Amino acid sequence: MNQTLLSLLAFAPLVLAAILLVGLNWPARRAMPVVFIVTALIGLFAWDMTFNRVLASTLQGLVLTGAILWIIFGAILLLNTLKHSGAITAIRGGFSNISPDRRIQAIIVAWLFGCFIEGASGFGTPAAVAAPLLVALGFPALAAVMIGMMIQSTPVSFGAVGTPIVVGVSGGLDKAGLTDQLVANGSSWDAFYHLITSEVAIIHAVIGVLMPLFMCVMLTRFFGRNKSWLEGLAIAPFAIFAGLAFVIPYALAGIFLGPEFPSMIGALVGLLIVVPAAKAGFLVPKKQWDFADAKEWPVDWMGSIEIKLDSLTAKKPMAIGLAWTPYILLAAILVLSRVNPTVKAFFTDNLVLGWKDILGEAGVSGSIQFLYLPGGIMALVVLITFLLHRMKFSELTAAVSESSKTLIGAGFVLVFTIPMVRILINSGVNMGDLPSMPRAMAELVASSVGDIYPVFAPTVGALGAFIAGSNTVSNLMMSQFQFDTAGLIGVSGAMMVAGQAVGAAAGNMIAIHNVVAASATVGLLGREGQTLRLTIIPTIYYIVAAGLILLFAIHVLGVTDPLML
Repeated sequence: MNQTLLSLLAFAPLVLAAILLVGLNWPARRAMPVVFIVTALIGLFAWDMTFNRVLASTLQGLVLTGAILWIIFGAILLLNTLKHSGAITAIRGGFSNISPDRRIQAIIVAWLFGCFIEGASGFGTPAAVAAPLLVALGFPALAAVMIGMMIQSTPVSFGAVGTPIVVGVSGGLDKAGLTDQLVANGSSWDAFYHLITSEVAIIHAVIGVLMPLFMCVMLTRFFGRNKSWLEGLAIAPFAIFAGLAFVIPYALAGIFLGPEFPSMIGALVGLLIVVPAAKAGFLVPKKQWDFADAKEWPVDWMGSIEIKLDSLTAKKPMAIGLAWTPYILLAAILVLSRVNPTVKAFFTDNLVLGWKDILGEAGVSGSIQFLYLPGGIMALVVLITFLLHRMKFSELTAAVSESSKTLIGAGFVLVFTIPMVRILINSGVNMGDLPSMPRAMAELVASSVGDIYPVFAPTVGALGAFIAGSNTVSNLMMSQFQFDTAGLIGVSGAMMVAGQAVGAAAGNMIAIHNVVAASATVGLLGREGQTLRLTIIPTIYYIVAAGLILLFAIHVLGVTDPLML
């Protein structure tokens, strides 16, 4: 078969997913089974893969699906447990009297608290948690959803305790093949993985420092009585200070601790610094900013659900320190299980379900580390919270029930998506001696675009997140393609995968199911298009900035990785 035609055929599953999800507006639960079947057929009949290898790849994908569902369940369960215990209400209440200035409220509630919720829970929860709180504080519903969606950027690569990197990048790369190459070059998978994590953290930190200011500017321009960019820029000193208070500890955590911690640690440190500074008036403009009177708001700004702060009052008062304790415990146990060799060995060696060389296919393996994965640690924290917050058993069962329903929705889609990705990655072993499908895609892109491709890498990641509705799934689908393209044009594979992860995070700002989830919490369902027209602006800023950073790092600074030695 002609090489160009083969490369185009390799792209077919991704193009088909885009057509069904975006063009025909199919729900993912209908689209992804079709995409999986088409991928399997291409593997069998165009790529000459054996039926055994396609089946083994599918089973490997299901094992990986089990791992990601375990994390999702733990993350959502912890959030729901804290909702039923009254902790979320106590945390929300702590934000209500910091400052009357709406720009400062947006920075503290959305940027800092929202980034923390993203780090702990991920999967679209920050907007769903922050948007109703902003409405309760007096924001128009549309403004609250827009700000909530803008949270889905800098913290997302390390959301849900690092899932987009821990599962997305690791599962999206041919780890077995890469490990052999790295060892031959005197390096290791752990060193390469750490390099990717560090580069993702640094790129996000450079771009993300301006996101709080961007939030304020969008707020004053589109929802202020004067429709002014300048009223947003007036808070630049405080907004940049808040940006730095988050991104500096965020980047350091990414470099020194790994992918599980940056968003949570950045947000916690940021809150500890910025909230007292706001109360003290540090860098706060003398002229406060507020919306026009609610009677003057256009009808399309307002949702159908009225939310008041007193409606968020818990059934029982809870001290703010007690409310935050489960999150502090989560961070502490995570750090301990990653940096202490004895504790790490306990978590990694117990309760592990593994399958090596599935169906006899060399290198096609998978495992679920129930204790070591963040899902296990979050489940442990849930049990501690149950005792600590003196919850009723019925409250815990309600949290489990709600989390299970969320899991079923996400699980059905992933059951088809991840096996599809593993067929793509494992297609390099075939009877026709063909390159893997991601490699074939990369060859077409490398021959078409060449050395300037790095500037487009984040856009590819963002499109993947827009199509799939998930940073993690975008990384699963696109990481190997990005890595192979880097190899063909002779640039750092780690840097290109980092660009993929950053772009996929930015794409969450326009991921439709995230907009729907946030809109539902404030009664704006059916008006997702309005939100998307607003959030496309920060998305463009993010992917353009990331592309330029990649181009500069690769072609000016000459950044390399262990595979280029």
